[in-house]
Amino acid sequence: MEPGVEELMPRLLPVGDWDLAEDFDPTVPPRTPQEYLKRVQIEAARCPDVVVAKIDPRKLKKKQTVNISISGCQPAPEGYSPTLRWQQQQVANFSAVRQSLNKHRNHWRSQHLDSNVIMPKSEDEEGWKKFCLGERVYSEIDALPNNENIGIDYMKVGFPPLLSIVSRMNQATVTSVLEYLISWFGEKKFTPELGRWLYALLACLEKPLLPEAHSLIRQLARRCSEVRVLEENKNEEQISALNLIICLVSRYFDQRDLADEPS
Repeated sequence: MEPGVEELMPRLLPVGDWDLAEDFDPTVPPRTPQEYLKRVQIEAARCPDVVVAKIDPRKLKKKQTVNISISGCQPAPEGYSPTLRWQQQQVANFSAVRQSLNKHRNHWRSQHLDSNVIMPKSEDEEGWKKFCLGERVYSEIDALPNNENIGIDYMKVGFPPLLSIVSRMNQATVTSVLEYLISWFGEKKFTPELGRWLYALLACLEKPLLPEAHSLIRQLARRCSEVRVLEENKNEEQISALNLIICLVSRYFDQRDLADEPS
């Protein structure tokens, strides 16, 4: 090693001029600490100053796949972009709902649930999907037998996000259920049952958002923007619901880059 280089890179394990045995062989395992350090010195001296990597140019000619993630939302279909006044009103209404929920949470949590309401455990993804969406949506059944004599079967149509139910959900459960439903929504169509639960879960999210919740609601807003563009019949009620979720994520939870431009 050149003297100038050695001054810039001092030895971490300096090796003195020890008297090594005459039969010292650097090719065999060292027997003493001195022999080990001397062997390291010898191997380091044999390393080339410049190392050139061998690259097969044929591999560079192959087509490479690049995944690009679009961070923003797709614009609303022409004629369906919400006005700024409408968005501001929805944010005000949503804020009032959150304040009321926080104020009366303890009261609703103390209310007894009906005997048929069995909330799944937090980690039970399939159980929560069936609980929120019902058998009809979960199993993608167009219609269920109508029996007026037995009343509403919530196991089939899904439990609504009653205050007595959502008030019992801690933040970990709220985030988990939100993740389950967004995952479902990623491959399925938007339904009123799904919309009600998404709104309720957003109302239960505490601010400031945890990183996981932050990522989830952005994913939700982008998915809503995709679905409303693909909506063939341009159902105004459904597009309005999708606009609402995008509005809340972008303007209430401060994800302004996802917001719809006022019409």
